[in-house]
Amino acid sequence: SLPSFPPPTHPSIISCPLLEATASARLLSVYPSPPPLPFPPLLSTALRHLGFSPPAGIDAEGRDASPTPDLGFPRLLEPSPPPPSPLYLSRALRFFEERDRPLRMRATGEHAAAAIPVRASPSPPPHTEDDAERRRRRRPARRPKQATTPPPPPQVDAAGPSPCRSMPPMRADSRLDAAALAEAAGTSRSCPLLPTPSRMEARGPVVGTGAGAPRRLFFPPYWPEQVVEDALKRGNVFAGKFRVNAHNRNEAYCTIEGIPVDVLITGPAQNRAIEGDVVAITLDPVVYWTRMKGQNIACNPATGGVSVAREVSETNGNHSLKKGQADASCRFEKCSNGQPVPDRMHNHHKNSGFSQAVICENGHATVPANYEDLDEAKTEFARAVQRICSVIYNHPSRRPTGKVVSVIKKSPRRSTVVGFLAPFSDFPDGEQRNQMNVQGSKRMNHISSSIFTGLVQILPTDPKFPQMIVSISTLSDGIKQRLKEGDTTIWKELVAAQIDEWNEESPYPWACVVQFLGKGGQVETHMDAILFENAISDVEFSPESMACLPDTCWKISQEELGARKDLRNVLTLTIDPPTASDLDDAISIETLSGGIVRIGVHIADVSYFVHPETALDAEAQIRSTSVYTLRRKVSMLPSRLSEELVSLNPGVDRLAFSVIWDIDPHGSIVNRWIGRTIIFSCCKLSYDLVQDLISSDSSQFRSAAASLQVHGMFKHEDVIKSLRCLYEISKNLKDIRFKGGALSLDTSKPTILFDEDGAPCDSYRYKRNDACFIVEELMLLANMSAAEVISNAFPDCALLRRHPEPNPRKLKEFEAFCAKNGFELDSSSSGQLHLSICRLKEELQDDPVMFDILMFYASKQMQSAEYFCTGDLISKKDDWAHYALSIPLYTHFTSPLRRYPDIIVHRTLNAVIEAEQMYLKQRKISTGRNGVKATSCEVASRCFTGLQFSKDAAESKEGREALSAAAKKFKVPNSEDLGEAAEHCNERKWASRRAEEAGQKLYMWALLKRNETHVCNARVLGLGPRFMSVYVPKLSMERRIYYDEVEGLSTEWLEATGTLVLDACRNRPQKRGGQFRCSRAIEEVAVVVNPSELMLPEDRDESGATETVESVLLSDEAVKVEVAPAVLPMVISYLSDIPVVLHAIGGEDCPVDIGVRLYLSSYFK
Repeated sequence: SLPSFPPPTHPSIISCPLLEATASARLLSVYPSPPPLPFPPLLSTALRHLGFSPPAGIDAEGRDASPTPDLGFPRLLEPSPPPPSPLYLSRALRFFEERDRPLRMRATGEHAAAAIPVRASPSPPPHTEDDAERRRRRRPARRPKQATTPPPPPQVDAAGPSPCRSMPPMRADSRLDAAALAEAAGTSRSCPLLPTPSRMEARGPVVGTGAGAPRRLFFPPYWPEQVVEDALKRGNVFAGKFRVNAHNRNEAYCTIEGIPVDVLITGPAQNRAIEGDVVAITLDPVVYWTRMKGQNIACNPATGGVSVAREVSETNGNHSLKKGQADASCRFEKCSNGQPVPDRMHNHHKNSGFSQAVICENGHATVPANYEDLDEAKTEFARAVQRICSVIYNHPSRRPTGKVVSVIKKSPRRSTVVGFLAPFSDFPDGEQRNQMNVQGSKRMNHISSSIFTGLVQILPTDPKFPQMIVSISTLSDGIKQRLKEGDTTIWKELVAAQIDEWNEESPYPWACVVQFLGKGGQVETHMDAILFENAISDVEFSPESMACLPDTCWKISQEELGARKDLRNVLTLTIDPPTASDLDDAISIETLSGGIVRIGVHIADVSYFVHPETALDAEAQIRSTSVYTLRRKVSMLPSRLSEELVSLNPGVDRLAFSVIWDIDPHGSIVNRWIGRTIIFSCCKLSYDLVQDLISSDSSQFRSAAASLQVHGMFKHEDVIKSLRCLYEISKNLKDIRFKGGALSLDTSKPTILFDEDGAPCDSYRYKRNDACFIVEELMLLANMSAAEVISNAFPDCALLRRHPEPNPRKLKEFEAFCAKNGFELDSSSSGQLHLSICRLKEELQDDPVMFDILMFYASKQMQSAEYFCTGDLISKKDDWAHYALSIPLYTHFTSPLRRYPDIIVHRTLNAVIEAEQMYLKQRKISTGRNGVKATSCEVASRCFTGLQFSKDAAESKEGREALSAAAKKFKVPNSEDLGEAAEHCNERKWASRRAEEAGQKLYMWALLKRNETHVCNARVLGLGPRFMSVYVPKLSMERRIYYDEVEGLSTEWLEATGTLVLDACRNRPQKRGGQFRCSRAIEEVAVVVNPSELMLPEDRDESGATETVESVLLSDEAVKVEVAPAVLPMVISYLSDIPVVLHAIGGEDCPVDIGVRLYLSSYFK
């Protein structure tokens, strides 16, 4: 028999189509005679997917297939294929509901007075049964007119017509409190039912309807806040960050803690969520889940597209990339979900062995009641997560889908939208994202429509955002006048805007323009736009912040000198890019007896000048990080502080925070000291200069030694000897680190050069030299030491940095990619992955492009590193680890001039040092004898900062009191505040990374625009009947070339061999359905040159360099001939090299981008 469900008029049933149809099927059993209309399609579909077959005489579409249909009880069948589209289901459901409203009332025993009164009409003439049967066959599924079954009378919050084509209809009487929702949730745990809260007042005119038109809902209303909170606790609703696919805005993903696969949210189910929102979602039944792309295995969440090399390079302040503006690299990475996003949670969960505990009953996955992991789950939410995990492991080829029911926390990116204004036109249902490609002349034709409606639209430059509506009344008087005068240049200006609201009665969000940034196509305008959309402010520091700095005549006091360790007589130097002005780290070296070398890392003591709870500290925390965009720098701290007072410039005394190690000849650390010092840097060196000084080339050495400038008591020979000793020690440390399982994905990166006027003039591939690794290894060691000390002393409130393991599913895909190309890869650990990459590098010495491709894909498997408070993961210490470095504890300590987390770590270290001194004082242990600060007694007394942390001392009464008092003195934040600070620092870190990458892309775009086009080779990574995917080594990026339906170009896709044949075609476009196909011009896909006009270089100079020859293209463009064009017909296969042309796209009225076209030669052109 059918399962028992609540009555069909119960509000919990209204929102679920399958339950609605099932309830109606149950009603059929109480009817002694067939209903007056044919069997509805939705009921047939619903019964099939609930395991039942339709009655005899009913076809697959629900129509009558026999003269006398048998509407007896359905019989049990096997589960059926996936259901039809949501659009079909929703339309069928609406028809079924309107048709069956009288039947419901009679079946449930409702009074006749409950029926809606209908105006009386003359009774129709009598008909025979044959006439009635013929009428039913002629109208199998026509919806009755409104006069026949009118809607219920309007109420204050009546929902009106269907809210959304793919959503179930919402009823005005279907509000639910928490208790009602709990009752409804018991019906379907995998698909919690949607209550219908009261709606907000709609703002302005309803888009798509005129004045006086019936109110239309494009989206269902959000759930009430209290209902969402209760549903989250019970596991009926899940929270996650909303991430939109940059390549397809119709797709979005949410990561739910504990669920190993991201949840897909498509189309109207996104329910007005914006990129970066924290949303509440419900999961759809399994039959609605989509097929998983790629390898079918469950995996931990990942962001993708994160470079391990970049994460490691930031440990030394990113000397080679960030500090020198002209030395920054230009790199582009493609992300599977639209962002190197890095703004996702990475909480691991225990799932080993879970699939073996799953039992399949009646086609549904269940978990035994005695399963130990389920017993361990103390909360309803944990049990719900485990139930979903069991379903996922039982259906590995399916990706969960869901729908947004509420926005818990709005994304800050709602206030930082950048785009172009465009005339408003009343679009039909669905977004017109292609409006970004509409020609300017077409937009001009709609300017009168915008004036008439009083609306304009914003086309965001970020494809993750929907188009937006702006009321002309909110614009300035000058803009209104320009619109009234028909000034079409306004459509080519970039605007900064923010989203005000998005109610369910509008298909697009309402926004207001904050600022006009300037004319599109200009580098400065687009750079301002990049900073705005990432909420990066380059305004001057406030007077209150500047007042926190000391006077211009400030000098180090004698009292401060006496409180610090004096290292001015130790050889100390800095190694930075030549253009660096904020020097926040220095290195010292001393040679001791027995082959012991004392190495010191000295960091600018920023915490001495930036005190907690001051205006300067607040502004630095808001900025969180310095941003470097090649030609522009946005500092976290005022330049007077970062470049003068604190910067470790040569020849002057500076305050520092130091970590000093004694290292034996084998690279082992035998002693460690951490504390506040005063240093004197004897010279400032660049990476290239250091490389020449440690080089074995005598000519390079002599040239570098002549340019060396040394301050103070040391000589040139002392500096050179120290550098070579540092190089040998760094090599030992690096070898030890990689033997311990560290991973490196470091490759050369594209870099842009600028001329004297600041315009991009050229690009080259930059590869770090050995001098960079000297600094990197020592900074890594300092960060690890700081992390160990603060996490031991303050296990609940230490700020650390963790790097989760890669996404297992993506790793499997990468392994499959390598295996497909004949490469062996072991990704069982970071160390094994590094060894595999080293072997691949040796194998591919003759094919560096293929190795770059492998590194490109390997980087995309990595997750983002993030700051976190140890108190938030106090029970999950395994999640503290750093995967790439293969170490259990890590933090950022070495760049306080450009990273706010480093300042927090400095304050925490100060508290640990203070607590250590207080504890020793209480225990009556002297920290030194006769003023000597480096004795063996001192080494033995370092219970908190030494190599061996004394847990007994920390847990003793004196130790706890000392740590607590020191934390209050230096205002170490508690767990809750530190967690919020870590989250903010992560968000600002990712925003700065987006800005830097966008700035690099912008200058590369400007370079290509200046040079018009650039010819180079590309490697084919994917082929198909419509497009190919190519990797461009010149820019380290992946691009697509679409060649379907191109006028003058014929394509033949040979699927059996995976080969594509391109040839010239002079035939007219083919007709499809009596109409010509919409074809594109060949210039959009390829640059075609005539061989007779192509001049190849014939002469070479004595050095063997090829002359630069310009060829005239048919499109009157000049291309530098570096690669010969391909000849039609062109046969393309997987991993073949093809000539392409890089060119700049957009800028004036659409986003800037870099396009790739084929480079062809043909006499037919």
